[in-house]
Amino acid sequence: MPRILYSGTRNASSWAFRAWLALKEQGIEFEERVVDIRKPQRFANLARIGEFSPPAAVPVLVDADAVIYDSLAIMEYANDIGGGSLLPVDPRERAQARSLVAWQHAGLSNLCPRLSFESAFYPQRRAMTDDEAADADRLFRALEASLRRTGGPFLVGALSLADLAFVPTMIRVVSHADRLETWPSTAAWHERLMVRPFVREWMEEAVRLPPVVLDGY
Repeated sequence: MPRILYSGTRNASSWAFRAWLALKEQGIEFEERVVDIRKPQRFANLARIGEFSPPAAVPVLVDADAVIYDSLAIMEYANDIGGGSLLPVDPRERAQARSLVAWQHAGLSNLCPRLSFESAFYPQRRAMTDDEAADADRLFRALEASLRRTGGPFLVGALSLADLAFVPTMIRVVSHADRLETWPSTAAWHERLMVRPFVREWMEEAVRLPPVVLDGY
């Protein structure tokens, strides 16, 4: 039985994006089934996912009788079965990578929910609020410190789950305000991520889709 990744609409599913990236970067074979999570079909489609996955959300990875229904769990599983190259061997660096991923997974102090992934694809985007701009600068300060500490080229040296987790975050934040001019290491890291083949593959599909407009943006 092939592994099946249930992912989501390319310009609306940042969590599936990072899980997909981890599987792709590790060279793991899987069948992808894209679930349309746009309204109104979103509700019926996710209800069907709920028949075998408790959260009734995407992404979900089904591997034989294992159902893995959290994006971070899928990323760590990809690392485990793909040779382990996406987490450092050194325990301290591994903890650093996991700290960054955990912060991102928790929403970066609510920055991600306020600037949705969908909004990165809007033809006209609003300016950041003062609070969002302050949170973005706090994020860039942390990324800059990590890159300078390790010397790069990625957050903990080699490409890791931390870098992949931040791909959708950087897309949404930078699309609203290019605030990287004072963070040169972060700007160079962001460019390295955006030209990776699998990031480009996902984004080339995403930009061709009609924008998913959310209420209250």
